Amino acid sequence: MQTLELKAGALTLADLQTIHAGGVSLVLHAATRDAIEQGAAVVRRAAEGDAPVYGVNTGFGKLASTRISPQDLDTLQRNLIRSHSVGVGEPLAPPIARLMLALKAASLARGYSGVRPEVIELLLQVHNAGLVPYVPSQGSVGASGDLAPLAHMTLALMGEGEMLVDGRRVPALPVLREAGIEPLALHAKEGLALINGTQTSTALALHALLSFEPVLEAALVVGALTVDAARGSDGPFDPRIHLLRGQPGQIDVARYYRKLLEGSAIRASHRDGDDRVQDPYCLRCQPQVVGACLDQLRHAALVLVREANAVTDNPLVFPEDGAMVSGGNFHAEPVALACDAMAVAIAEVGAIAERRIAMLIDAGVSRLPPFLTADAGLNSGFMIAHVTAASLASENKSLAHPASVDSLPTSANQEDHVSMATFAARRLQPMIANTAHILGIELLAAAQGIEFLRPLASSPALEAAHALLRDACPSVDRDRYLAPDIERATTLVGDGSLARLLRKLPGLPALWVPA
Repeated sequence: MQTLELKAGALTLADLQTIHAGGVSLVLHAATRDAIEQGAAVVRRAAEGDAPVYGVNTGFGKLASTRISPQDLDTLQRNLIRSHSVGVGEPLAPPIARLMLALKAASLARGYSGVRPEVIELLLQVHNAGLVPYVPSQGSVGASGDLAPLAHMTLALMGEGEMLVDGRRVPALPVLREAGIEPLALHAKEGLALINGTQTSTALALHALLSFEPVLEAALVVGALTVDAARGSDGPFDPRIHLLRGQPGQIDVARYYRKLLEGSAIRASHRDGDDRVQDPYCLRCQPQVVGACLDQLRHAALVLVREANAVTDNPLVFPEDGAMVSGGNFHAEPVALACDAMAVAIAEVGAIAERRIAMLIDAGVSRLPPFLTADAGLNSGFMIAHVTAASLASENKSLAHPASVDSLPTSANQEDHVSMATFAARRLQPMIANTAHILGIELLAAAQGIEFLRPLASSPALEAAHALLRDACPSVDRDRYLAPDIERATTLVGDGSLARLLRKLPGLPALWVPA
């Protein structure tokens, strides 16, 4: 198994992608131990002192003025985890749980949360053993930390919660013992440090970002295939146009399209004498639309990498002067806003793809047979496949409504503005699935359009994409049961098959800006 050294505060997007994919063992960088122990010493002194310190010898939230006796400090932390394990809904997927464990360990390892090294080591032991805490997906408002989901994670580490084993909920204690891991015994502040933070919303957002990358790459391939199927012009991808605007995502997307269309005999056949002066926006403006989406996603990636390296506990411990200072780093507004931007980008990639499908089936615009069938009337062709795409695009519009603008006060108005970041991130997965299905339908439609132009061939890159589809789905010569074909085409969109074709092309920029 590959070993990845966890350098607190220095995780890269590539590191996070490796953790998300699984099959990696995490170890703490040796230099972190001193900072962790110094922070823990500050908390230990506070627990032994007489001054009230939030989260150490007081209650929580609205109960912060309630003092807790010294003999009850460990019980306070256990009760905090038990009382906050109130999540509902489907469990978080293993890649998200892996990220949660790793991100929490990395945050605590910076030494500003005051936990003992043993707490961080246990998080890494659970991760490295491949254990998946059972964490319900609903119940966090994304402020005061992702309290409920992180509490469920911690309850599993304590041996009182549950684990997911082969998709089943099972008691955590025997699973820990079978892996040779002693259950976590919480000391002063440690329960609070484990549940205060944005690690669930950040893990969910990273999961969406990494899941959408191959879908976006597939969108470029499919969009280029549609350009050729509709006998569109490559003039709108001229680099001079995009350099004059200066938007980096737009410039890069135009480069992708030029490379994908390079060498197309279809394009060469209508370069002179084409009676269509300008293509529809869904073809012509792809660099402007998808490029703007790419810029939003690149910005989100930078925000999420920063958040993955952040200390989001409260109160924070400063060993240099022994201070413990209350603040609000647990408020997940940066994550919520990044997720809202991602939602709009995901929806727009699907929206312009739906318009391309509508263009392909409209004989008056595409100059292809109606609904991409040679015997229209007897056959309906792609008529209702487009309706499915339209329904998914419309659904994404509703899901793209910003979650961050909503806020419901909690904890008797002590926590009176929240981010809703966890939902903002969680709702991205159905949006990605919708967009992938739209692109799967477009892939089928564009491939059908290309076949009406035979014996002319598209570019080598796009012919490879066409062949990949035809290995999975035969041509739609007449009406047949099409739903299985849509699923197979969508798999090519989401599993990286089309993305790998794109990545083989030389001289193209990376999709995400390295963090």
